[in-house]
Amino acid sequence: MLTFTTAGESHGKCLIVIINGFPAGIHLDESGINADLKRRQGGYGRGGRMRIESDKVCVLSGTRKNITIGSPICLKIENKDYKIDVLPDVTRPRPGHADLPGALKYGQGDVRNILERASARETAARVAAGALAKILLTRFDIKVLGYVKDIGGINSKKSFKNLDEIVRNRNKSKVYCLDKLAEAKMIERIKKAKKEGDSLGGIIEIVAFGVPPGLGGHTQWDLRLDGILAGALMSIQAIKGVEIGLGFGFSRKLGSQVHDEIFYCEDKGVFGRETNNAGGIEGGITNGEIVVARAAMKPIPTLMKPLRSVDIITKKPESASTERSDVCAVPAVSVVGEAVMAFEIARCFIEKFGGDSINEVARNYEGYLEQIHEI
Repeated sequence: MLTFTTAGESHGKCLIVIINGFPAGIHLDESGINADLKRRQGGYGRGGRMRIESDKVCVLSGTRKNITIGSPICLKIENKDYKIDVLPDVTRPRPGHADLPGALKYGQGDVRNILERASARETAARVAAGALAKILLTRFDIKVLGYVKDIGGINSKKSFKNLDEIVRNRNKSKVYCLDKLAEAKMIERIKKAKKEGDSLGGIIEIVAFGVPPGLGGHTQWDLRLDGILAGALMSIQAIKGVEIGLGFGFSRKLGSQVHDEIFYCEDKGVFGRETNNAGGIEGGITNGEIVVARAAMKPIPTLMKPLRSVDIITKKPESASTERSDVCAVPAVSVVGEAVMAFEIARCFIEKFGGDSINEVARNYEGYLEQIHEI
């Protein structure tokens, strides 16, 4: 089984991610991982920390001559802003953050012992794991892309079915949005929030091209891929809602309006749809269409005009603490969402076509493709 574990604090020495179950025989290109780490640090609305860090991955184990060898892969991302032991104690928890519930859970009188690990800085390690998963998926022509749909209520209606168009438009945007008109309004909205000492949330969309039918399963609740993706996306810091395909839109329409009719393409020998309201997943199983997921991010809870709180030591009313933070991290979250979705698709792919080497995985996959074309 393909799994990963992260370790490290926001201002600790480094972040670590250990990936188990990655097949042997894959060329590991650090530049691709570093490109995703750099993209996570970008996007209009980021704070001062991004001017300090320049995230790069160091491969500590699991490869020889840049080729994976089947053993656990350990990746390290150094924190240049390492100062965890000299930072002051924090006793005024921020509403909307893990500060107070974490302090209560672990019996801490210093909230810093919670916020250092709860920080979204941890997502750099997840992006590294996801970038590794994307290297694996690319071997089978599966591509996963994330971008921004909404910031602060400014919504982009534009979408593309062409992978190259998505990449080109996203990479030209300061907020990783596909819509130039919406982008300009989003930037102005971010500027206004910054001036007011406030923060903004938004919506990201992640699409996966080339995913074969048959990933996930209907036989147990924890095998359903839509549930797996929803859980993975919801686990990202500040995400409060997830939908697959049409999502909540299903509730507002008739069944005859939303279910994707099935056709058979004789020249290609495959089943297909003209619509994709299901977002590429039916009954918890991929159906061969583009997998589409969206996630809603709440505004960052660190505000330069802090909300009311209570000092956990004195129990007296105080303003919440402030930390150096972003005004808007929705573009960065689109990169994180892309990473976690890529990893979960890769995990389900390995579960179905698993092998200890990439050649074994490829043989299993090719045999499966022959099987489904014979139906």
